Amino acid sequence: MSKSKTVIYIVRHGQTEWNVMHKLQGHQDSPLTPLGMSQAEWLGESLQNEPIDRIYSSSSQRTLRTAELIRATRQVEITGTDALREINLGIWEGRSQEEVKVSHPEQFDYFWNDPEKFGVEDSETFQEVYRRSMRVLDQIIGENQGKSVLIVTHTVVVKLIMAYFEGRPLKEIWNPPYIHPACLCKVELTMNKPEIILHGDINHYRAQPVSD
Repeated sequence: MSKSKTVIYIVRHGQTEWNVMHKLQGHQDSPLTPLGMSQAEWLGESLQNEPIDRIYSSSSQRTLRTAELIRATRQVEITGTDALREINLGIWEGRSQEEVKVSHPEQFDYFWNDPEKFGVEDSETFQEVYRRSMRVLDQIIGENQGKSVLIVTHTVVVKLIMAYFEGRPLKEIWNPPYIHPACLCKVELTMNKPEIILHGDINHYRAQPVSD
C-alpha cells in the first residue's frame, strides 16, 4: 500500500435485540442477537487478509462487541469513544418507532424527511452529531496517515460520515444505500482526497438481509 493512501473502513454494529423489536436505541443499548454476532463474524472473515492498523468504536456495548468480533484474533487494540455514539434520541429512546410516530408525528417526519429540523426533548440534533463525528474523524485521519483504520459506529453516524465524503446534503442522508447491520463502507484517501470504494456493502452476508 502506498504510504500516501489512508484506508478507512466504516461499519455499523450488528443486529441487536431492539433492532428486531423496532425500538429506538440512541445512547441506550441492547445486546447483539445471534444473527448480529454472525454478521460481525462474517465481516471479520471477509477482511481477514486486509491490513487493519487501528480500530475505533463507539463506546456503546453493541459497537464494542461488533468490533471485537470483527477483530477476531488480530492483535489490535480497540479504542472506544463517546464521539462515535449514535444520535441521542432523548425521550424517544427505548420506545418503538410506531409509538413515536403517533406521539410526535411532525418530529418523526422531520427525522426521516427533513433532518435539519429534527429535535425532541433531551435529544441531539443531526448537526450536533455531525460536528462531533467530524471532529473525531479528522483526528483519526490525522493520526493514521498511510494506515488502514476500522471505525465501528451507528446508522446516523455512518450516514453523516459518508455524506461528508460524498458531498451529500443533510436533507438527503436517508437516500440509498440502506445501512444494514454490519454493512461495510470503504473510503480510500490519497493526499486527503476521498474515493468511495464500498458504501453499505453486504457481500459478506451468508443470510438474506432484513430491514432493521
